[in-house]
Amino acid sequence: MPEETGMERFLADAEQRGLDVEVVPRPPARSLAEAAELLGIRPADIVKSLVVKHKDGSFLFVLVPGDRQISWPKLRALLGVNKLSLPPADVAFEATGYPRGTITPLGSTTAWPVFADAAIAGRRISMGAGDHGHSAFLQADALIDALGATTADISEPA
Repeated sequence: MPEETGMERFLADAEQRGLDVEVVPRPPARSLAEAAELLGIRPADIVKSLVVKHKDGSFLFVLVPGDRQISWPKLRALLGVNKLSLPPADVAFEATGYPRGTITPLGSTTAWPVFADAAIAGRRISMGAGDHGHSAFLQADALIDALGATTADISEPA
């Protein structure tokens, strides 16, 4: 039996969690603004799923709006640590089963803790669907609830 694709893992996990997800094809984009234009949404409505390495060697997912970036001081304070980092692409792949540009907590090969920036709450968002060339649309609040994500102010303007 062939191994599941990233999108198949994404969709299976979303279904298991009862999430209403719409996956749409998306041509390659050279920028966040271009990706948003192709999807007919604002850059802030594209949510980046970032893999962060904890100082203890474990990982976590951080969800931030496309027009913002992780605020490292805020995230470190929330977690009560003094060291966090973005791992190299190969390490992120080992931790999640997804290559960069397709990473999502849904369908990850390991269910790492999820931290969502409070700015994504209360709206419909787009995020990676586990494969290049596709984007998923879903309600942020449903995603946060389904993942048991911690929601906090953990971003700053990009």
